[in-house]
Amino acid sequence: MTVDPLTEIVTLLRPSASYSKLVEYAGRWRIRRNIEGKPVFFAVLEGECRVVSSGRPPLIVRKGDFVLSPSTNDHVVESIDAPPHGIAMMPIEIGEGRFRVGQPDEPVNLRMQVGLCSFVSPDAALLVSLLPAMIVASGEPRLALLLKLVADETRHSRPGREVILERLLEVLLIEALRCGADVTSMPSLSRGLADGRLASALRSMHARPAHPWTVVDLAAEAGMSRSAFFARFSRIVGHPPMEYLLAWRMALARRLLRTRELAIEHIAAQVGYGSGSTFSTAFARHVGMSPMRYAKAMSSR
Repeated sequence: MTVDPLTEIVTLLRPSASYSKLVEYAGRWRIRRNIEGKPVFFAVLEGECRVVSSGRPPLIVRKGDFVLSPSTNDHVVESIDAPPHGIAMMPIEIGEGRFRVGQPDEPVNLRMQVGLCSFVSPDAALLVSLLPAMIVASGEPRLALLLKLVADETRHSRPGREVILERLLEVLLIEALRCGADVTSMPSLSRGLADGRLASALRSMHARPAHPWTVVDLAAEAGMSRSAFFARFSRIVGHPPMEYLLAWRMALARRLLRTRELAIEHIAAQVGYGSGSTFSTAFARHVGMSPMRYAKAMSSR
């Protein structure tokens, strides 16, 4: 069975739109975004700007570029000629779904479609840690079309709006992840899937989470020695193989527990544990509460 780990993770994240708006930027300007844990995405429709994030070199984005940051903790977007300090600004609404940044008497030098969404999943922090911190795609017409659909759906209160937005955002995020470049060069699942050898092991883990995997088994899937596979996986994905597998199994277990459709023994079998008690011990150690307590807590929300 062919499994796409990126699709599984984005689906589990359950993205939900907060807003999508057209923003015009004029003169010299700077916007500081500090929206912890909320993904931000924007498409440059005209002009260029600079994106500055802590610990990474500044990034220049231009017309036709699409930028996605699955977990925005702190970054600055500014005009190319912005001075080192000062001129921090806030967007001002100038019409329905339209905002402006900068002095009203200055000419517009940049237009972007900007969107913010959130992840409904209680496992969002874990799942986002497997994705790149920031990716950029250039000249992708499919992304432009998806962004227009998201913007249109956000502005109207039509029947089924939330369901449509959730599905559109899932497709938008998956499309960006598969066609964009990871500009952070930091470890992530995307980098692992781009590695020919590691991709085989990752897809096998996702396709058969109930299998009693060992590092030796996974190394064989990758066609590598145990030590070489362990070092390569840890460096590129950012987690040791068995730690990644445990995190993925626990994410699947949480989803199954939230549905309350299966007994603990059945959930244990589906995520690779030989008994309900062994699974319960591992779950409590990883999550901080027993499976039954977790299921009750989720049902009361």
